[in-house]
Amino acid sequence: MAVFSLGGTIASTNTPGVDGGGVTPRLAAKELLAGVPGLPDSAELEAVTFRQTASGDLTFDDLTALAAEIETRFEAGAAGVVVVQGTDTIEETSFALDLLIDAPNPVVVTGAMRNPTLASPDGPANLRAAVQVAASPEARGLGSLVVLNDEIHAARFVSKTHTSSPAAFRSMTAGPIGWLVEGRPRIVLRTTPLPGIPVPTGPIPPVALLTMCLGEDERLIEQVSALGYAGLVVESFGGGHVSARTVSALERLAATMPVVLASRTGGGDMLQATYGFPGSERDLIARGLIPAGYLDGLKARILLSLLLGNGTGIEQVRAAYAGV
Repeated sequence: MAVFSLGGTIASTNTPGVDGGGVTPRLAAKELLAGVPGLPDSAELEAVTFRQTASGDLTFDDLTALAAEIETRFEAGAAGVVVVQGTDTIEETSFALDLLIDAPNPVVVTGAMRNPTLASPDGPANLRAAVQVAASPEARGLGSLVVLNDEIHAARFVSKTHTSSPAAFRSMTAGPIGWLVEGRPRIVLRTTPLPGIPVPTGPIPPVALLTMCLGEDERLIEQVSALGYAGLVVESFGGGHVSARTVSALERLAATMPVVLASRTGGGDMLQATYGFPGSERDLIARGLIPAGYLDGLKARILLSLLLGNGTGIEQVRAAYAGV
């Protein structure tokens, strides 16, 4: 089993000789593993320091390179992989890996909310739990998983919901698919595999993410194309609603690029056939917008970015979202 470290809070500590400067990602993968008691004896762990950065600085290039490295480990016989990173973007990176890695082997992403300089860091326990899940035959075929606080979440559902709590990660739509007890993973829900996406070989076009809010108008929407974006994800009110003031601009934009409709609520499926007022989900779908299913805005943007990175046309994009 390979353990890829990308940095983040779990790998952050003070710089020697510097007081009061805050912690930064400095610990390598071997150092992280060395600080974890009770790792499974049966797991032969390869420590790979893949990146050492805050997770907000990760890019699609980093993720496509990581996906390729993980596929290489699986082809060489690795039963599972653990990815250790900062929690700020776990919900995005784990979902990207879910789409890019075409193998039944477990890919488990974890991190920490409390850094190693604090009295009760959660990183060692989370890393141990992630290794235990990745080594479990029960985790095969579930796609990418996120494991923190002894809970097992499907990457497609999980979100970070608190700035500092060790229980920050929640799956609002479906709940966790399992948990750990006495070091044993217990899977109680099984997800169906997502349709895979080939790893893009060229640049991934930029996709904008815009959240609807009270009083929003069309000005930002009208700048999306001029700023060089290739697609837009709109985090709408409720089940798929926007201000009537923005409808015409969204319709014009949807005629030139994919415009995906997600919800800013963070949970539940997009509506498609309930409301009929201007700016409702029925109105917007009729104008060419694409409902995101159960994906929130962050994950809908990940999917659209990877689809566009493979040169996917608008009808294929529409079909991809119809499958979630």
